[in-house]
Amino acid sequence: MKNLFCLLLAICFVAFSASEESRAEIVDTQSNYFIKVETNRARYSPGDTVKFTTALNSIPSNAILQIKYYHLNDDIYEQTVEPASSLTFAWNWVVPSKDYQGYLVVILLVQNNQLLDKETIAVDVSSDWKYFPRYGFLSSYPQLSSDSIKSVIAALNRYHINGLQFYDWQYKHNMPLKGTPDNPATYWNDIANRTVYFSTVKNYIDEAHHYNMKAMNYNLLYGAYSNAYQDGVNLDAWGLYKDPDHQTRFMYTLPSGWASNLYFMDPSNKQWQAYIINQEKKVFQALPFDGWHVDQVGDNGVMYNYQGQQVYLKDTFYGFLQAAKDSLKVDLVMNAVNQYGQPGIAASPVDFLYTEVWDPNNSFSDLVYQISRNSLLSNNKLSMVLAAYVNYNLADHSGYFNTPGVLLLDAVIFSSGASHIELGEHMLGKEYFPNNNLAMTEDLKSQLVHYYDFMTAYENLLRDSLTLKQIDIKSNSAIKLSIWPPAQGTVWYFPKEKGSMQIINFINFVNANSMQWRDADGTQKEPGTLSDISLTVPVNSEVKNVWLASPDFDDCAPSDISFTQDNGTVTFSLPKLKYWDMVVIEYSHGTSSIENKPNGNSTVFNYSLGQNYPNPFNPETIIPFKMKMTGNARFTVFNILGKAIFDKTLSAGEGDNTFLFNGSELESGIYFYRLKAPGFIQTKKMCLLK
Repeated sequence: MKNLFCLLLAICFVAFSASEESRAEIVDTQSNYFIKVETNRARYSPGDTVKFTTALNSIPSNAILQIKYYHLNDDIYEQTVEPASSLTFAWNWVVPSKDYQGYLVVILLVQNNQLLDKETIAVDVSSDWKYFPRYGFLSSYPQLSSDSIKSVIAALNRYHINGLQFYDWQYKHNMPLKGTPDNPATYWNDIANRTVYFSTVKNYIDEAHHYNMKAMNYNLLYGAYSNAYQDGVNLDAWGLYKDPDHQTRFMYTLPSGWASNLYFMDPSNKQWQAYIINQEKKVFQALPFDGWHVDQVGDNGVMYNYQGQQVYLKDTFYGFLQAAKDSLKVDLVMNAVNQYGQPGIAASPVDFLYTEVWDPNNSFSDLVYQISRNSLLSNNKLSMVLAAYVNYNLADHSGYFNTPGVLLLDAVIFSSGASHIELGEHMLGKEYFPNNNLAMTEDLKSQLVHYYDFMTAYENLLRDSLTLKQIDIKSNSAIKLSIWPPAQGTVWYFPKEKGSMQIINFINFVNANSMQWRDADGTQKEPGTLSDISLTVPVNSEVKNVWLASPDFDDCAPSDISFTQDNGTVTFSLPKLKYWDMVVIEYSHGTSSIENKPNGNSTVFNYSLGQNYPNPFNPETIIPFKMKMTGNARFTVFNILGKAIFDKTLSAGEGDNTFLFNGSELESGIYFYRLKAPGFIQTKKMCLLK
């Protein structure tokens, strides 16, 4: 996958010093009192009551909790809590009435005004999960006790997982429910001949609902068993073929011992649509699933129906999903395998976009690009979830996930504006979700809690209507910076803008031994902690505050950092950076775009044209630009001979924009793109490499 924003920038200098309040970590604490802190839900609606509980190793005499509630860097409420028992505290908080907001709760254990220990936890106030999806999964449904089911869901709740994909729970792909809605079977075997108990599936759904998690019924949109004709499927007439003479079926041969090979039906065939949607309707009558997670298997080349007509499979998804929505009236999510069919999916009634990432999209820049592209496809309206399987080769055998590979991958995905499906009864290492060869170390479990707290608490600065920002940050330390693409041996920074705030994410690739996100063999190194990185950021509006937060330090809590503003720049120092820091610059009167003149001085432009990304590209690339005007502008692409091959008039507007250019009909080579407006013209070069 490739996705994000991209830009062309130069570098400037900055002195960056920490204030006394910056990153105050707890010292002189000989032991950790807190065992765990929990909330009673993964997601709350405005005005709901959050019920907090803590467990401690011991509670010193006269100790109390001092609770601070933060929205971003603002301390919005405080309270004091007495012990509920010798080892626990319990308290409530009525959340504010504003919807789609993230909060960080800082919990201080205090004795006689002395700080003994500190813990934090995030709270998401969202009336609908699709705005900030944090997707998890389930993949095994043997006969389980109530306590076992409660334990799995409670663990996922601590990561604020607000939706679960029930993977391979079904009896058959063409008949997911065995029995009838009124009399479902007690148990059945799935395609891998694993025993599935109806009661386990039902109890998992009920327990997920207890925590306000959505339960999504997984199934393909076009899969059928070899004996599906016994269930009313016309395997021949509804099938997909690799040739126009219907001699070679499109099918998957599955391992020996599995229930069946898998035959693929034409999703645009109206009879198949009616059949499979009716089967899914029975599922929703029998089980309280909230929606259908629709799967596919990606691009498998040219397909034909039984009549010999070519089927453009990726173009069938929109119509199928619309028919499913009209009939079932449930939540829908569809996997765009390596982006296959994503434009049609993005236009359909899905709740958010979901992409399973495969070759050749192996670099971190590929992930960031894909997230940005998905945002463009949905006109910035749909959130994104990536299925990106880390330590892939390592997962062939028993062992442990490589913590640096996992955290670096999540840092890139989360900071770029998406979430990552990876947590269930175990962590994902393979596309076959029941594979649980790799376990998480206790250290990884603990660190991931902070990463999910961070993604939840700061969701409004990571995933909520942000604009990509083209600025030139410079460092006067020995640390090299990169903006696009993220480069090995550098600190990559990723600037965005929201209202009066500029958000800059910093990811540490200084000691990275690879820029391949999969870390297939688990060799990614733990980054060394960088200290006091001096930075200078161009600005042209009054800065009232600079603060930062990190999932790696101080339990995600925000802290102000000192800064100086002079000659169109603000200078500060990044105290510590391990994997990921987020810096927020708050302006007194809103943000202003800064571009660099050729001589390096900063000024304000009404127009600017950024460098396309990725570059080289094949076949699509994103071109960033800025317009602020009363008239129109013209965007043109030329070949190397100066012939215009694309020409578009851009309407008057204000703000940062991106344009998706497709060169699928062009030959490899050098091309030029130009933005022309009253009093402004700028041209840049890009390379199409097929």
